[in-house]
Amino acid sequence: MCNHNIRTRYAPSPTGYMHVGNLRTALYAYLIAKHEDGTFILRIEDTDQERYVEGAVDVIYNTMKMTSLIHDEGPDIGGPVGPYVQSERKPLYLEYAKKLVERGEAYYCFCSKERLDMLKENAEALKRPFKYDKHCLHLSKEEIEQKLAEGVPYVIRQNNPTEGTTTFDDVIYGTITVDNSELEDMVLLKSDGYPTYNFANVVDDYLMGITHVVRGSEYLSSSPKYNRLYQGFGWEVPIYVHCPPIMKDAHQKLSKRNGDASFEDLMAKGYLKDAIMNYIALLGWNPGTTQEIFSLEELIKVFDFKQINKAPAIFDPVKLRWMNGEYIRKLSLEEFHEMALPYYKEAIKNPEIDLIKVSNLLHTRTEVLREIPEQIDFFDVLPEYSIDLYVHKKMKTNAENSLVSLEKVLPLLESLEAWDLDTLHNSVLKLVEEMGVKNGVMLWPIRTALSGKAFTPGGAFELAEILGKEESLRRIRIGIEKLKNA
Repeated sequence: MCNHNIRTRYAPSPTGYMHVGNLRTALYAYLIAKHEDGTFILRIEDTDQERYVEGAVDVIYNTMKMTSLIHDEGPDIGGPVGPYVQSERKPLYLEYAKKLVERGEAYYCFCSKERLDMLKENAEALKRPFKYDKHCLHLSKEEIEQKLAEGVPYVIRQNNPTEGTTTFDDVIYGTITVDNSELEDMVLLKSDGYPTYNFANVVDDYLMGITHVVRGSEYLSSSPKYNRLYQGFGWEVPIYVHCPPIMKDAHQKLSKRNGDASFEDLMAKGYLKDAIMNYIALLGWNPGTTQEIFSLEELIKVFDFKQINKAPAIFDPVKLRWMNGEYIRKLSLEEFHEMALPYYKEAIKNPEIDLIKVSNLLHTRTEVLREIPEQIDFFDVLPEYSIDLYVHKKMKTNAENSLVSLEKVLPLLESLEAWDLDTLHNSVLKLVEEMGVKNGVMLWPIRTALSGKAFTPGGAFELAEILGKEESLRRIRIGIEKLKNA
């Protein structure tokens, strides 16, 4: 089976969402293959029928397509070593499990649920980890044949040694040795004829010629059991690439169960897919340079899996926001406008508002698209606001001087023929000069009166231009009334 082309696989279970950790596994497997012009395979691991979620396979296909992690072989496109869905490979596993039985590397186990429960309870009472006691290993050939003929339900278990050690090499974690006394005789084939995840993986990876297995470091402890399977068959062990866990903070792993973001959630929050992928690539890997923004093509060129870190990676939403902002700024104004339109429609119903001007304002000031509506809703309707907003220490404004500024600027604005950025800028700043005050003493009150908000994308002149003359004057008059009544 062994050719020297690099072959990697991404083998998700169809159980719902595309978790950030799963996506990183897919990305790393893709990059390892593509860095060497190798083959990237998609395999669907659906042997755990109880956890199967309707529609989950579509989620996998759609995510792979959206993120441009295009596979070379898989269930939808076929390939030389299919089928690529584990449940369609079911007959294979029995055949290979029987080969291990013949070699003495596995055995039939007919133990009842009651007996196994008793063993578990005994282990718990003694505060020891549960381990199967090899009871069925000692059945004679005749006993086994009789039970099979009678149709007694059975599983096939791996036959691991109880003495000595097993050693294996991991690219990231180095040489790891475990005591064989710790190894469990894990079930390879369940009583329904389906393989366990661990067994199906080994058989499929071998038959599909997988050279590099990328997976989370939580599988490190199972690796000796996998290796003993490879050795039991007389097969070459692939290169393992175990990735560090992705943590929410120093104590907690990122997980869907804790409501942490999946790829779909991040997209729905208004993160760009390229920014998400770039960020995920750096969770546990770094290029050894200061570069942080990478296209997929650049990642393929520079990705070296030997630079994956052992230390857990912390998922930092602040860093992701920053990176997303960088990606948004790289868009052309047209591309940004296109992406922002659905969010504008949520917040702005007034057809008079020139949305291209809004895009001009937001393009360099947006980090996450989902936050656009709350930044711009004041263009549609002036919110109820408190006059405390007119007080700004840095701008040296208070209710009194804000009222003076608005009363001075109102007649000037009423008299303007043209209503564009330059005219507004030049005429208002001329007035400021005549009044002998700092710019902020005039501009902060105007901005507050126009928006009714403490934070706005853009300053007084941009807001006035977008709102138009009539609406701007109306809002300034409201501001004057508020301040007078105070």
